Amino acid sequence: MTGFEPFAISCVSGIALPIFQSVFETGGKFLGLMGKKLDDKTKQLIYTASGEYGKRYLKRHGILKALGMREAVPLESVYTAVQFLDEQEIRSFESIQNLEEAYRQAKKRSFQQQDCQKQEGLKIANQKQYLMVLGQPGAGKSTFLRKIGLEALKGKEGGFKHDRIPVFIELKSFTSSQIDIEKLIVEEFRICGFPSSEQFIAKALEQGKLLILLDGLDEVPTVNTNEVINKIQNFVDRYDKNSFIVSCRTAAYRNNFQRFTDVKLADFDDAQIEQFIGNWFQLDVDKQAGTAQKCWELLQKPEYAAAKELAHTPLLLTFLCLIYDRSQNFPNNRSAIYKEALRILLQEWAAEKRIQKEEIYQGLHTELEESLLSEIAYSGFDTDKLFFSQREVVEEIKTFLAGNLNAPKHLDGEVVLKAIAVQQGILVERAQDVFSFSHLTLQEYLTAQYIADNNLIEQLVTCHLFDERWQEVFLLVAGLVRTKNGADDLLLLMEKEAQKYIINTPKLQGLLQWADAATKDSEGDFKPVGKRAAAILYAYAYAYANANANANANGMGYDIANAIRNAYAIAVVNGIAIAYHYAYALAYAKVNGIAIANAEEFKKIKIFKDVNWTELIAQLTALKDRFSDANQSDQIDLAFLDCLLDTWCNALHLNREIVKLSQEEARAVRDYLYANHLIIECKEAAVRISPKTWAEIESRMLLVPDNSTI
Repeated sequence: MTGFEPFAISCVSGIALPIFQSVFETGGKFLGLMGKKLDDKTKQLIYTASGEYGKRYLKRHGILKALGMREAVPLESVYTAVQFLDEQEIRSFESIQNLEEAYRQAKKRSFQQQDCQKQEGLKIANQKQYLMVLGQPGAGKSTFLRKIGLEALKGKEGGFKHDRIPVFIELKSFTSSQIDIEKLIVEEFRICGFPSSEQFIAKALEQGKLLILLDGLDEVPTVNTNEVINKIQNFVDRYDKNSFIVSCRTAAYRNNFQRFTDVKLADFDDAQIEQFIGNWFQLDVDKQAGTAQKCWELLQKPEYAAAKELAHTPLLLTFLCLIYDRSQNFPNNRSAIYKEALRILLQEWAAEKRIQKEEIYQGLHTELEESLLSEIAYSGFDTDKLFFSQREVVEEIKTFLAGNLNAPKHLDGEVVLKAIAVQQGILVERAQDVFSFSHLTLQEYLTAQYIADNNLIEQLVTCHLFDERWQEVFLLVAGLVRTKNGADDLLLLMEKEAQKYIINTPKLQGLLQWADAATKDSEGDFKPVGKRAAAILYAYAYAYANANANANANGMGYDIANAIRNAYAIAVVNGIAIAYHYAYALAYAKVNGIAIANAEEFKKIKIFKDVNWTELIAQLTALKDRFSDANQSDQIDLAFLDCLLDTWCNALHLNREIVKLSQEEARAVRDYLYANHLIIECKEAAVRISPKTWAEIESRMLLVPDNSTI
């Protein structure tokens, strides 16, 4: 017993008994009964059959098992309430240019419009008698229909507020032209022991007592699609007092059902993702360990932003939960995560939905399809296009098939695109005849795969090293390269390209020379590159504060802020994150003793050499007394700030002119530091890298190179 049965028995029998009574009163002979009322024996039979129906529904439709889960889990235990986009969002047939512009303005990785209105799924199901639920593969359409059925079985205790008995029908079972929906419904009740099921269902349909859930209109074999649509429409027209919910993949739907309200499942937002994870990790051991919270917090980290993008789809969020459950972490090699996610969409999900039986998949095997998708992804990403017209994609498919000796020549480009978009959800139709990849992450992964497969690493570095739009592609390429040299060649090429900025930016040369001289052979127990990074942090903490305090209007402050962020990453990797906090606090230090505390801490960590810390602390103390009145103000006193920074620069032998940068110089410094940051991240993402190669790169990092090495 699950505790669910009493609800189901009460709901089904509460609806079934009056129906049987009305059947009897209009023709009791069908039931083989005597008298004008149902006797206790018949009532018990109906009551027992009602309980059996509820248990059968729960067994068939109340559990979730997918993607290699070891055991099925109750749907109720992990279900997360869904939201629907409004009709205006579904009907929005925008141009490619408008879609590209909307995405750029949103500055988010998600393709879904951020300002579109959303409504609770259960609320809409209660309001609409005829509902068409649209969504991409794995968006949770089937799960939503099953959940609505469970809520209906709870009767008054459930969230579905109409007296209806749910009937769940998988439309993929309609494999022939002989389609009889009523017969299928009768069979559902006959199996559970309902007496005179045909008469009972006829009366139930007549009185409008059923909630008919038709799942997977897109999964009907193509040869039967029109016939099934006609049958459903005729059935709805004939029994229009009942409630109907149909699900279909967005790309397959062509507005066939005039009576129905079309709604589209929205991507999970952060609250839904967190709720799903919390529902997933409900075992006592997980609750004690705080597994759900740790998983959620890990997904919040910047390095897992692309993985979190996958989490907006319930199917792939399930996949991420399974990964985390195995090791209580996500792999450092992000390419492995996305490769597995792609395999799920290409193979496992397809197998579960049995779409390989379609004729097209007899010729377009997984490896070939993956190669095709990677070519489409790369050509779009390389030209900064995220949305494609149907004509463009079809032409690319045709070109790919024609240029591959082993590709089947009989396949039609439009048919291939439709199969990929409708059945797998890797390419999806965002507006009429406008497509994109379902997740930016998948396009980035396939782009990286194309680069690795076609030996385009040098071109990648030369053209895109300083373009942050390509950051994820770099990290994925580092994880995909499996040659003998591993990621060595990639990192060496990145280093060489970054060093060009040093030669062309004299102030950057001066900064690096100062950082090396100020920290070389100092006592601090950190790697030399870490000490240099800390010194640069100090220099630009000053520059950032100065730019902000003077309200510099040329945008330099923003660029220097990015420089600080990237220098910070270098420092963190090399074990001196603590230095950042001191340097950054210094930038806003006032006469409240923070500057003195910073000096004390720098003295402890011993990064700088040849600094008279006792004298510096004395000078800062005198400065505090001199500007004591400024201590009461919320504004930075510019005169005080100038004196404070002069005091620090003199103590550390730093020429302030080095960090007074033009906008162009600031951009060059920012690009240089970003490239070094990316080199470190690629090293972490790589599957294979030579210890010797990395030691050499690290020893040269943040140093002015010999001209011969550039």
